[in-house]
Amino acid sequence: MKIRNVVLTAMLLGALAACSKVPAGHVGVKVYLLGGDKGVDSEELGVGRYWIGFNEELYLFPTFMQNYEWTADSRGGSENDESISFQTVEGLTVNADVGISYSIDPMQVTEIYQTYRRGVDEITDTFLRNMVRDALVKVASDKPVEYVYGAGKAALIETALQIVRDQVQSQGIIVSKIYWIGEIRLPDNVIGSINAKIEATQKAQQRRNEVEQAIAEADKAIEVARGEAQSILRVAEAQAQANKLLAESITDELVRYRALEKWDGVLPRMTGDGAIPFIDVTEEAKGPAQ
Repeated sequence: MKIRNVVLTAMLLGALAACSKVPAGHVGVKVYLLGGDKGVDSEELGVGRYWIGFNEELYLFPTFMQNYEWTADSRGGSENDESISFQTVEGLTVNADVGISYSIDPMQVTEIYQTYRRGVDEITDTFLRNMVRDALVKVASDKPVEYVYGAGKAALIETALQIVRDQVQSQGIIVSKIYWIGEIRLPDNVIGSINAKIEATQKAQQRRNEVEQAIAEADKAIEVARGEAQSILRVAEAQAQANKLLAESITDELVRYRALEKWDGVLPRMTGDGAIPFIDVTEEAKGPAQ
């Protein structure tokens, strides 16, 4: 009886040991290793416990967002150097740490396994990394190093994202983001040359700005002088016009009238040449004799 109990207990423990669990946030794929049914089960396994026999294996695929970083140090999850290198149009080797964020369509887990025959870690470390590297190589191969290191850095990674996304989306891998981590690494002499060129460009631009400012100030001074000259001319023209009108308005009668306004009633004691009588005392002016 005791032997029977021991056997039953062993069988029960063996049965429990053969049960595998698909945890929350995952989908399982059962693979048959031997026999006529050898291959991948077409049905995805949801959350729960499943009997996995000696002829079967269970692969788990997380359906939540995955994030992985391929870096030169261990912070990306690996002790090896997983950073990505590619070349520019000049043949210069560029190295960078790159990250990826992606998720798996739970309805296509079986298709993903049939395509790659690997679990999610192997897919990330091998296939996705190679796709990202190849995309960067393709995009950067006709770009100068200054573009990759500077203004084109964002466009470069965005184009690589689109290339990788198009490759895997139909397979059930949804790539949300590919991104740079830190600075792109270049040889020291190349960085020195780029910085020197940037500095020279900035100085040249500063000189152009100074010249444009000097021209603007000169133009302003010319306009101010032109305005002052026109103002003086207008004042002179107005004064000349006033003088002309005044001269045209002066007549002999007006002069005599103004003189009589100032006369104190005393006749000049001396007359003759040089005297300017303002009262005509000639015979003609006196009129007929009384």
